[in-house]
Amino acid sequence: MSEKLQKVLANAGLGSRRKMETWIEAGRISVNGKVATLGARVEPTDEIRCDGHTVSRQAQQSFCRVLMYNKPEGEICSRDDPDGRKTVFERLPRIQNGRWISVGRLDINTSGLLLFTNDGELANRLMHPRHVIEREYAVRIFGEVEESHINALKNGVTLDDGPAKFTKVTRRKSEEDSLNQWFDVVLTEGRNREVRRLWESQSLQVSRLVRLRFGDLELTKRLPQGAWVELELSDVNKLRKSVQLPAESESLIKMKQ
Repeated sequence: MSEKLQKVLANAGLGSRRKMETWIEAGRISVNGKVATLGARVEPTDEIRCDGHTVSRQAQQSFCRVLMYNKPEGEICSRDDPDGRKTVFERLPRIQNGRWISVGRLDINTSGLLLFTNDGELANRLMHPRHVIEREYAVRIFGEVEESHINALKNGVTLDDGPAKFTKVTRRKSEEDSLNQWFDVVLTEGRNREVRRLWESQSLQVSRLVRLRFGDLELTKRLPQGAWVELELSDVNKLRKSVQLPAESESLIKMKQ
């Protein structure tokens, strides 16, 4: 049975389906010796090449895997860094087929929950705004936060890349001085530095930011910073269901292994 070319490439671990679409448009992909076009479908017997190198169909992941990683501050979410900074990929376990794909990013000064998967389609859907996946953060604010600030952030403000807002803002009881206040905030997007930019729109400075939750998955409290844990099948399937992907079954996984 034929499949969409970008899906086959994503399943082979080359990147998200959206990224594969850009590679196809850039002419980097060929099928049976001809430059592929967006929307092409391929059969199991077709020869696929990326930048002239054969893409092995056997390299497709055997089954969907997801890691939860507790990212520390000081690590970047790129695979390589010309400045030699530590990356989140350095601590992850080796994977036999495909590669780990980061589900979104956290900036270098943000810590907390970060997900990785070997399933490019799952990663693509979890990052796409149409699926409205909640992200929850604990944020420490330097400066006096007034109710007018909170109301503005919940009602929506205009950032340089469009409107944005928190769906929930909860003030924590703080044991620190009044100039440092903790809040729990929820939003349904993953735009670059969106949490920080929302607070900055009210002339308030974020002094610490920790992601606590992605969808229904909460950061495991006993998971140390810099450590990872592989999700159980039930949690993997909750993620898949949230973006309308079929569930993996124990029997199917055993067949694929």
